[in-house]
Amino acid sequence: MLELMPETDSDWWEVEALLDLCFAPGREALSSYRLRDGVPPVQGLSTVARDQGGILAGAIRYWPVRVGDAAALLLGPIAVHPTHQGEGLGGYLMRSSLARARDSGWQRVMLVGDAPYYGRFGFARLDAVEMPPPTNPDRVLGLDLIPEAWAGIAGKVTRAA
Repeated sequence: MLELMPETDSDWWEVEALLDLCFAPGREALSSYRLRDGVPPVQGLSTVARDQGGILAGAIRYWPVRVGDAAALLLGPIAVHPTHQGEGLGGYLMRSSLARARDSGWQRVMLVGDAPYYGRFGFARLDAVEMPPPTNPDRVLGLDLIPEAWAGIAGKVTRAA
């Protein structure tokens, strides 16, 4: 049995160690990290999953960004410890945190990722949204948390103030 709870400051380094385990070296060089630099994750949405012994099994983070003049959430990273992969934890983290984002009043969320994987959660390519280079435009995906939230939203993705 796993318990989901909001990430706290005391979880930070343990989550970072999980991300180091799950992702290739140099992950901080990605353009999405430049949007996160110096900006705290969104409290209450960034989530950790722990087993009954308190061991970290997975984590998902959200960051505020701007797309043109509109506010949006940048989802990521999401990671599941190798010992829990294949159990559906990643999907559980996605669905539960997206529901909380919607309930918290957020209208739209975006990420940089694999369209076939994230498409099953409703994400689709954002043709009019430009991530900082060198991001592949085919991997810039968005999800409406309320109907038509991405309609008419275009421009460069920038850090939240």
